[in-house]
Amino acid sequence: MAQKGNLLSVREDVRVLDATLRDGGLVNNFMFTDEFVKDLYEANVKAGVDYMEFGYKASKDLFDESKFGKWKFSKDDDIRAIVGDNDTDLKLTVMADVGRCDFKRDIIDKKDSPIDMIRVATYIHQMPGAIELIDYCKNKGYEVTCNIMAISKVQESDVKQALEMVAQTGLDAIYIVDSYGSLIPEQISRITEFYQSVTDKYGVSLGIHAHNNQQLAFANTIEALKDGVSFLDATMNGMGRGAGNCSMELLLGFLKNPKYSFIPVLKFLETQMVKLKSEGVVWGYDIPYMLTGMMNQHPKAAIEAMAEKNTNYREFFTGLLEQD
Repeated sequence: MAQKGNLLSVREDVRVLDATLRDGGLVNNFMFTDEFVKDLYEANVKAGVDYMEFGYKASKDLFDESKFGKWKFSKDDDIRAIVGDNDTDLKLTVMADVGRCDFKRDIIDKKDSPIDMIRVATYIHQMPGAIELIDYCKNKGYEVTCNIMAISKVQESDVKQALEMVAQTGLDAIYIVDSYGSLIPEQISRITEFYQSVTDKYGVSLGIHAHNNQQLAFANTIEALKDGVSFLDATMNGMGRGAGNCSMELLLGFLKNPKYSFIPVLKFLETQMVKLKSEGVVWGYDIPYMLTGMMNQHPKAAIEAMAEKNTNYREFFTGLLEQD
């Protein structure tokens, strides 16, 4: 695969997306203060980040609002309370999970919403629902991307069929998603080439959303960047479900485009992320996450082990072997 650009060049097609509220919200049930969210928004604006994800558009019929913070549902009025008219270059986005959102009720016309882009998340068996949701959001005037999740557990022929279905909708980007943090850079390179064999036919961009189970989220992200991926997900201090994600401070420190600055990110880490950790919110690489990543398994067992402060790693590993 031909490398796109080089380590000293600027890729004008690159878009950085901050997923701290959404993926990070999975760590603390989206219980962020308004001060935290406002500071995060302002840090992203100053850092030159292209998109900020405000959370999910989750169904209020499926999820009890009293058990989650507001960014599980990302109501338009709540977003406006943070960003006002958002008279900035930063675009705003939310994620809609197929089967877990009431999109016909909760996603209104783009002209009436502060949201610029909808990120559709789907599993391979939900493709008809994903196509319906993508078409709905496009017709409402939004930019639309699609995250096909858990691809490391899916047959290649099924992934290709799904890519063909999604790419033909005319959406803006399709994401390579390492849901279990099980992939390594060499695999990311092959997967990128495989995805491009479909997306290039339809003029659809590619994105990468990496998890850090094997401490490869940053490496996998820059590998995908090298191979032509444009949309790059990251979170402040890597905050995200389980082992977390590619760290924004690493990514912005790596990119050579002078539009990006990681100094505002460092300030945000000092003022908000250090405080969050001191309050007992836990995320990031640890041995149980490494083991589920190596075994290409969902991190739910590791999340439970971490909550129980279980450090019997050998027993945990043999338990994973019995599940595989």
